[in-house]
Amino acid sequence: MTTSTNGQFDRKPLIAGNWKMNMDHVQGITLLQKLAWTLEDAKHDFNRVEVAVFPPFTDLRGVQTLVAGDDLPVVYGGQDLSPEDSGAFTGDISGAFLSKLGARYVLVGHSERRAIHGETDELLSRKVAAAYRHSMVPVLCVGEGLEVRQAGRHVEHTLEQLRSSLAGLDAAQAAHLVVAYEPVWAIGTGEVAGPEDAQEMASALRAELVKIYDADTAAGIRLLYGGSVKAANAAAIMRGADVDGLLVGGASLDAAEFANIIRFEHHLVTD
Repeated sequence: MTTSTNGQFDRKPLIAGNWKMNMDHVQGITLLQKLAWTLEDAKHDFNRVEVAVFPPFTDLRGVQTLVAGDDLPVVYGGQDLSPEDSGAFTGDISGAFLSKLGARYVLVGHSERRAIHGETDELLSRKVAAAYRHSMVPVLCVGEGLEVRQAGRHVEHTLEQLRSSLAGLDAAQAAHLVVAYEPVWAIGTGEVAGPEDAQEMASALRAELVKIYDADTAAGIRLLYGGSVKAANAAAIMRGADVDGLLVGGASLDAAEFANIIRFEHHLVTD
């Protein structure tokens, strides 16, 4: 985890909770309220560690109202967006709609979208462009499946996803990018991804970003790890020099557990 001489992080850590297809709008508001109260009681410093949630689309208006009404220092985003801005695209969500709801971030290319909906890198590059077009920060998800990992092609595979998904993106835009590494092989397979795996890929991704753009741009891009993250392993993962945050799935649906993940710094000293 990179720090500067004054003890602050060079890249502000981002801990993001992806609710996936869970929580209706009433449940979502209750969960966010519990999270906010828990972090307030723990005196969490939101200026030091950023907190984001990615609710289902139907929850976003409720989340927006709660965040604005209670002045919560939590940001939020969409779980996906269309590469198109409007038109005859039934079931798709325009980036313009998300932006109007105050979404700061949007997930692009989550492993489940790639696997279940067959999303390609070419499509994802269009979605990345759409996110910027509507003043949102894309959280680009990349990662390999079990067969690729076992063949030893995980780095090559993931870097190719990165290059293809960022096609046409200039350095000025990329400076605000977030990239999340998801080791798909470690989700529901019985295999285990450790802190070393997270750092290995984060280091490779940053080196590739230097090649695509330049050292200064690459140094400012936040790299997240997502894959069976829990409070018990969050601090160890965040020790990686190139790991700047976590994309949390199921554990983000438990306010107490997610709060402990967000407060990973508290465990850095004791772990």
